[in-house]
Amino acid sequence: MSILVAGGAGYIGAHVVRLLRERGEEVIVVDDLSYGSPERVKGAAVIELDVASGEAPAVLTDLMERRGVTAVIHFAARKQVGESVTRPAWYYQQNVGGLANMMLAMEQARVDQMIFSSSAAVYGMPPVETVREDIDCRPINPYGETKLIGEWMMANAERAWGLRWAGLRYFNVAGAGWDDLGDMATLNLIPMVLDRLVRGETPKIFGTDYPTPDGTCIRDYIHVRDLATAHIAALDYLASGRPMEEHVFNVGTGKGASVREVVDKCITATGLDLVPEELDRRAGDPPQLIGDASRITRVLGWHAEYDLDDIVSSSFSAWQADPNRPHFGPRD
Repeated sequence: MSILVAGGAGYIGAHVVRLLRERGEEVIVVDDLSYGSPERVKGAAVIELDVASGEAPAVLTDLMERRGVTAVIHFAARKQVGESVTRPAWYYQQNVGGLANMMLAMEQARVDQMIFSSSAAVYGMPPVETVREDIDCRPINPYGETKLIGEWMMANAERAWGLRWAGLRYFNVAGAGWDDLGDMATLNLIPMVLDRLVRGETPKIFGTDYPTPDGTCIRDYIHVRDLATAHIAALDYLASGRPMEEHVFNVGTGKGASVREVVDKCITATGLDLVPEELDRRAGDPPQLIGDASRITRVLGWHAEYDLDDIVSSSFSAWQADPNRPHFGPRD
């Protein structure tokens, strides 16, 4: 018996793979390696495959049948909001098409458990400061739309052939569970700030006139290791056979941190003395977006254990440990 993790060599997936391996699970990673590396998932079988390709359904079906796969954790997707706006058809082909291929293989191989990597982007710009899962979902970009469609697809598969599934709606994921599993990309706030700082540039804050205590946007930041344990909790619930009365879960802390607060903590962690550059707002940024995480606690028994200080300190530690990045000098 084994667990198939699609996109498992990436930032979040590698954390889940490591936790699964630590508890003795046989893990098969399927990844196109565009953002991941086999070095991050040592001990797991790694199959290089684009799940959105035409050959994927047959390859995945054969793999599931040969390796006795019992559940799939699906991370494989493109996730840059701006890129989704400029290349919408490709995002649908990659995210929706890739998930469809995976589900075709699961149906054929009779694998009936799936955890889907969804996103708070399904909510768009909700008219509330703290978001519950039952609010109307109105995504404002193609990336968010592909995630919502993914949830619809799984609900339809549940009705059609009995798929047991959970969709985890992530908020702002950051930090590192281990130094060798830091966020390799510079697409999220903390690595973007560290990247500018290590190059001697001033970090930027977009918008300082929002209706928030310090004028900058407030977001719910979740430690990547907490997010990984949420997947394990969902996997165990699906395997238990208990009724699935709820399928979608916010994964966050239920608490907000402002952009200025995060940037300041990053500067402090590096030992530098800089003042962030303040720029105009970016289009489409809601002033505040925090997830109500009470459902996942009630149903799956999961709750976040790490706070923003843990996120920033672990991000900095992983950055300094990465031999492929420029390092900060010793602090005075």
